[in-house]
Amino acid sequence: MSATERVGHDGRETAYRRTDYGAGPTVCYVHGAGGNHQVWVHQYGDRRGPPAVAVDLSGHGDSDDVDVEVEVDVPAGTATLDAYADDVVATCEATDATVLCGHSMGGAVSLWVALERDLPLEGLVLCDTGAKLGVDDALLEQLADDFDAAVEWLHAEGMFFAEPDADLVAHSEAGLRRTGREVTLRDFETCDAFDVRDRLQEVAVPALAVCGERDRLTPPAYHEYLADELPDCEYRTVTDAAHMPMLERPDAFNETIRSFLV
Repeated sequence: MSATERVGHDGRETAYRRTDYGAGPTVCYVHGAGGNHQVWVHQYGDRRGPPAVAVDLSGHGDSDDVDVEVEVDVPAGTATLDAYADDVVATCEATDATVLCGHSMGGAVSLWVALERDLPLEGLVLCDTGAKLGVDDALLEQLADDFDAAVEWLHAEGMFFAEPDADLVAHSEAGLRRTGREVTLRDFETCDAFDVRDRLQEVAVPALAVCGERDRLTPPAYHEYLADELPDCEYRTVTDAAHMPMLERPDAFNETIRSFLV
């Protein structure tokens, strides 16, 4: 696997992993709430796939955190989205990545980059995400008050994974525990505030909305909506997968990405 590389910007360093195995545009993979680059281990390690970059957003993995200050008259979550968008833009500029593949909160960050940043993009892959990402109040309370219980609930059958096995759960739980309660809660609160349904027509690049067919957290209907409302968007599902198809069914997921980019 590739070594960790870093890019400095805005007074902090953002870490990423990069591989140049295949042909085609370089894809920047953006993880979801509480995750890090390791959720994309089967993508940036795919020797048949396009060149890949897997970023750690601020406060995740090997990246520095950022002090997010909530400004008056700025919608909740916008400051965090802006910081994470800056991480992605800096990484793409350092690696010449021109396609964003964002999972869950990473999909929100990718849409935010497409809407709010002047970054030349050739495509967007929106994975198990949505134009609006409401989070149940009970989960937010549990993340704040009993982080271990929240992590366990997210890994129950049918949540992150359709059919979780010990290795999948251990890999995913390790990422959340490394990120920790404070940043993970911030992420889920950012998801809860995210809503760009009225701006999807502004997205000018070709897009792919893809999800696990058994995803209960961001169900297929979210992706059908993206396909209907974005100006140029395909819709695909990954069979026998829930919210984390890139880990649960990596071969099928990778083939879906390749077929979109070819």
